[in-house]
Amino acid sequence: MTGSPLKMSRGLLYFDDGSPAYASRFTHEGEEPVHTHSFVEIAVVVAGTAVHHSLSGRQELRAGDVVLLRPGVWHGYERCAGLDLYNCCVGTELLRGELAWTREDARLGYLLWTGPHSLQRRGLLTAHLRDPELSAGVGYLEQLDRLRERRIQDHRADVIGWLSLFLGLLSRTVSAGHDEVAPGTALTHPTVMRVVRMVEAELAREWTLGELAGSVGLSPAYLVRLFRTATGLPPMAYLGRLRVETAADLLLRTDEPVTSIAQAVGWPDQSYFARRFKGYYGLSATTYRTRFRTHLP
Repeated sequence: MTGSPLKMSRGLLYFDDGSPAYASRFTHEGEEPVHTHSFVEIAVVVAGTAVHHSLSGRQELRAGDVVLLRPGVWHGYERCAGLDLYNCCVGTELLRGELAWTREDARLGYLLWTGPHSLQRRGLLTAHLRDPELSAGVGYLEQLDRLRERRIQDHRADVIGWLSLFLGLLSRTVSAGHDEVAPGTALTHPTVMRVVRMVEAELAREWTLGELAGSVGLSPAYLVRLFRTATGLPPMAYLGRLRVETAADLLLRTDEPVTSIAQAVGWPDQSYFARRFKGYYGLSATTYRTRFRTHLP
């Protein structure tokens, strides 16, 4: 994994060499333009200051601040003054493969899967690492950074190991600062996972709450309670979040018309799709594609 596996085209960052994860240190001055990415990005501020700009607004950054963004979320940096940060990027295939178990862990499930979407966060989660945690976290990221010079075929386990240590540290900090995380309890109920896997497998299906509840032998009201406890969202809202995130990925990675993408994610009504997409990303689907689109291998 020699050099940076990241490429940018028209505002979209993506892996171009099959890397499962990546970490590197950057220094910024002035402004870093708004962009998006096809992976989970975690920015850890080591030194300096800046203003982070995203759909959630503008946030002043200082040493120890952490910003986690789900795939497709756009952001940029303004007024960077010696901004020294580590970017840790985690591919979605890794999250759905070797790290799929994180969905069933209270803290990691919140950090990577549900926290960025709860409380109207729109795919973004922030935290602050105190000096001891920041030092330890940077140590893990430095080890991950060094692996860029090694063949990923020989060191995939090492990459996942150092990444897991970093994510574990970050998840403990995040859970301590957010009341909606219940430490020591399984964030994802087995029944909720069954429903999640069903809707992921048939995203375009016209699911109803009654159908989802019936498929697992529960009343709609009880399924809503389980989902709220596990994900912070009722099941139909969780499905909507999954659909809009998938739509963003298809807009960036394919040449399919917007109408076809709307149908592929289960929202064939174009007006409804347009409202839901803009409500989540703050841009129309066409504008989002024009601004960030690329062609990936």
